[in-house]
Amino acid sequence: MSTYLLVHGAWHSGQCWERVVPLLASAGHRVVAPSLTGYGDKAHLLGRDVGLDTHADDIVDLIDAEDLTEVILVGHSYAGLVISATANRVPDRIAHLVHLDAMVPEDGESAADVMPVTQDLIDLAERSESGWRVPPLPELPPPSGLFGVTDPADIAWLRSMLSDHPVRCLRQPVRLGNPAVRTIPRTHIHCVLGRPDGFARRPVPALQPNGAPAQVWELPTGHDCMITMPAELTELLLRLG
Repeated sequence: MSTYLLVHGAWHSGQCWERVVPLLASAGHRVVAPSLTGYGDKAHLLGRDVGLDTHADDIVDLIDAEDLTEVILVGHSYAGLVISATANRVPDRIAHLVHLDAMVPEDGESAADVMPVTQDLIDLAERSESGWRVPPLPELPPPSGLFGVTDPADIAWLRSMLSDHPVRCLRQPVRLGNPAVRTIPRTHIHCVLGRPDGFARRPVPALQPNGAPAQVWELPTGHDCMITMPAELTELLLRLG
């Protein structure tokens, strides 16, 4: 049995994994899919002081509280930053990092460094009435849709779980000073359809930080593959378990 810890991205909640969790569990694995501070059952905690460090604390505290070990830590989108920060703090608990169509930072980088278009979202939020709220990205024509989701029923379900994202999450840098984090194997899963203009993905280096060849898999769907291709995503994740 492996332990899969699934971390949602910006604007979403742990509910977005609802179609993947039972598939992994039915294969005999432990699966944990929490909502980060400010989302889902923690939506009431949303505030301007919530940042990347808050979300890394969420995951580290969960790992400690549940005494999770040999964790396959999956981060979607923005949560590529969260799982990187988490692994830096508890590398001995992490068996594998999975960057699921995710940001992949270097030490000291923020979301705006990894994906420069994010700076536009930061600027808009800081000029807004709240000064810190980043609203969800708008729905676009297919194949981009709402985070890559184009089915009307799925879009309605996805909208029901979305919350604003605190600007501090996009400005705080990731700290990766622990050399042990470089030993953790990692896999990249890229969603290759419907990517909006400006959201370019960094090329994956030929070698992982631990010296092993890069492992990059693709899914022929939009960004929220856990909603649009849960079975296919699960099949890939099970290769790591």
